[in-house]
Amino acid sequence: MKELSYLNKYLLKYKYHLIFGLLFTIISNIFQIVPGVMVRYAIDLVTDNISVYGIFDGIEIQETLYDQFAINLVIYALIILLMALLRGIFLFMVRQTIIVMSRLVEYDLKNEIFNHYQSLPLSFYRRNNTGDLMNRISEDVSKVRMYLGPSIMYGINMITLFALLIPYMLSIDVTLTLYSLIPLPILSVSIYYVNNIINKRSEEIQVSQSGLSTFVQEAFSGIRVLKSFTREKDSGEQFEERSNEYKDRSLELTRVQSLFFPLILGLIGLSTILTVYAGSAKVIEGTLSFGNIAEFIIYVNLLTWPVTSLGWISSIIQRAAASQKRINEFLLVENDIVSDRKLIKELDGEIIFEHVSLVYPDSGIRALEDVSFTVEPGESMAIIGTTGSGKSTIANLITRMYDVTEGKIYIDGEDIRDYEVMSLRSQTGYVPQDVFLFSDSIFNNIAFGEEEASEEQIYEAARQADVYDNIIEFPNGFRTRLGERGITLSGGQKQRVSIARALVRNPKILVMDDALSAVDTKTENMILNSMKRIMQGRTTIIISHRVSSAKLADKIIVLDDGKIVEEGTNESLLATNGVYKELYEKQMTAEQPLEN
Repeated sequence: MKELSYLNKYLLKYKYHLIFGLLFTIISNIFQIVPGVMVRYAIDLVTDNISVYGIFDGIEIQETLYDQFAINLVIYALIILLMALLRGIFLFMVRQTIIVMSRLVEYDLKNEIFNHYQSLPLSFYRRNNTGDLMNRISEDVSKVRMYLGPSIMYGINMITLFALLIPYMLSIDVTLTLYSLIPLPILSVSIYYVNNIINKRSEEIQVSQSGLSTFVQEAFSGIRVLKSFTREKDSGEQFEERSNEYKDRSLELTRVQSLFFPLILGLIGLSTILTVYAGSAKVIEGTLSFGNIAEFIIYVNLLTWPVTSLGWISSIIQRAAASQKRINEFLLVENDIVSDRKLIKELDGEIIFEHVSLVYPDSGIRALEDVSFTVEPGESMAIIGTTGSGKSTIANLITRMYDVTEGKIYIDGEDIRDYEVMSLRSQTGYVPQDVFLFSDSIFNNIAFGEEEASEEQIYEAARQADVYDNIIEFPNGFRTRLGERGITLSGGQKQRVSIARALVRNPKILVMDDALSAVDTKTENMILNSMKRIMQGRTTIIISHRVSSAKLADKIIVLDDGKIVEEGTNESLLATNGVYKELYEKQMTAEQPLEN
């Protein structure tokens, strides 16, 4: 319950749902108890007067007695029907308060988790896989909802029913009450253990089903590779093996579940037998009536589900506590990318790195070491280097996905950590190396970069990224819906749409992180030529492993193993027999046959 105490703020928020739910439960239980009393009156009416009815056999008064019996029995029946109707109405109200409360809390909790996820830094996502994040916001929250809804509802029902019914039963006869209740604790404990086994088997099935779903998803996502290597048969055999595992675990669960209802019915039957046995002795003694026995049998059946639910509720609470613990682990993670000053101002675009070093907190890898450079407003700089040299790390620092370990970064003379993060990023256009497009229209994917972008701004951004002509050739043009992760487009088209998305917001700082790696040299040159105009008046950082992308930049720095080994202009670096010239000659030689 320590972990579940986190939810108390929501229970307090929806306290009126809980209070009215409690009130409606008490009323519905009263309407549930009253029919038992009516049954007792009806049976006692018949048993007490049947001999009198027989005495007047053949006499006219017998018919009068019969009519009187019938009227009384009809009244009792109508009262029972009325109680059932009223109980149904109030049970509906119970669900409209407590179950609705659980759904409202589920909604709030999912929003809280999702918003918290979005506030966390990039390092959090490097440490945790997507499947785990999704599982905590879906499966774990669903288990918590079961605690907030059915568990609380049935728990309240059990407590109020026991509080109302047990004292009333004891007031009639203590011995008969004890006899009728003997099997119920055994039932509760048995259900608790059976439920634990069922839950364990259910979780095993979920794991198996998750593995099966992942396998199928990968098989269909990689269907081209699978067919190219003619592995259909092997894939089918693996699917059959995983399916058999899922089937076996499902059958194990079915065997356990088959014990559930026989166990309940058996112990209910035992309670009924004990009630009849103890009640019959009392009837012989003359201390109880036949109506009391019937009444107690009804009450035993009324108590059966609440007692059964006790084991079920305990199991739900255990699962909910485990799920809430997993949720709390992420909710307690704090965002270390914060701003004390929360500075908001329009940027000019000056960037200064002053002896910057970075060690990734999640891996411990030193990505940058003592890096210093200055980019003036409106100036462009290219960052060249091989894979793992630290190029993308600089992009992450400029957009403040990470904070430096040592040194400082200044934007327009202000420490980058003083800027309000959303304000800083809203004035920065970022084109990532790993392009991600949403399963939406091309228009909306480009408009994603700027919430209030006009149609003409979208078209102009597409022209600047040299993707406009490709888009209008599609049957639905800009309204063409993309498949998962933009699979409808080629690699080069996806990167150019990503560039358009960054350009549409007219950023003061534009960061292109190897954004042209998926386009050929001809397309790259076309985009770079159009970017001469794009780069005017804004600070541009071009990160690439290809020297051809660096030609347009006003200055170039060359990274190697996280350190700056060379810096200058394209011409000055070529005049120096260094790393840049070596890369240039290798890449020009490799591309030359393509141009012939």
